[in-house]
Amino acid sequence: MKHHNRSIFCFFIVCGLLFSLVQPCFSADGDTVDFLSDDFYEDETASIETDDPFESFNRTMFQFNDTTYTYVFNPIAEGYSKVVPPDIRGVVWNFFRNLEEPVRFLNCLLQGRISDAGTVFVRFLINTTGGVAGLGNPAGREFGFKRVEATLGETMATWGIGDGLYLVVPFYGPSTLRDFTGTVIDGFGMTPYYTFTDDLGVMAGIYLGKETNKLSMNLGEYEEFKKLSFDPYIALRNGYFQYRKKLRDHSVPMNDE
Repeated sequence: MKHHNRSIFCFFIVCGLLFSLVQPCFSADGDTVDFLSDDFYEDETASIETDDPFESFNRTMFQFNDTTYTYVFNPIAEGYSKVVPPDIRGVVWNFFRNLEEPVRFLNCLLQGRISDAGTVFVRFLINTTGGVAGLGNPAGREFGFKRVEATLGETMATWGIGDGLYLVVPFYGPSTLRDFTGTVIDGFGMTPYYTFTDDLGVMAGIYLGKETNKLSMNLGEYEEFKKLSFDPYIALRNGYFQYRKKLRDHSVPMNDE
């Protein structure tokens, strides 16, 4: 039975990654990040901090992901956005983000960010109770506890583990060997809320619905980004490292509106 559950979780993570194509660079959670602004690219060092020895393979995967996003994921998200009002999509996003807070709490502790860990804990407590199981966000809107980001990839970086190399992962997008490993492990930690059922279809449906909802909140950004890029592959690679650096320097505003 344990092996069966482990197999389900593995399938589940893969399904979720299918709808996370541009998430590493284009957050779908309302962050006030302007990738089209020249100011965003002032720091050039972040774009060359990791080797890209498999550029040929990565470019092939970039084209594959781009085509899949354009003809599969984006149309699905557009259709979803026309049926589900923005307020409801925001509630869905709040709910799933709240369920993921324990993983952020643990990563904050592992990184020695005690104050941030306290903020995550308080947000989870307030939003779970006063926010009706996380459907609302009173912690941010009423009490001023801003969102905190913390991933296992960042934890491993804090421990001195290097990126390894740059990767464009099929059905996922830009990452590094270290960060993608952290993403998968974090994903296992974020799956307990699926264990109420053994129905693989139900579990996959919940996860894919979550990612579709997230993507629907950022429609059009990727297309605009490509229009302004002479080489979209290079631009997306640089954008990934630029955004990651700003996120881990805690210089990206976490908007809770």
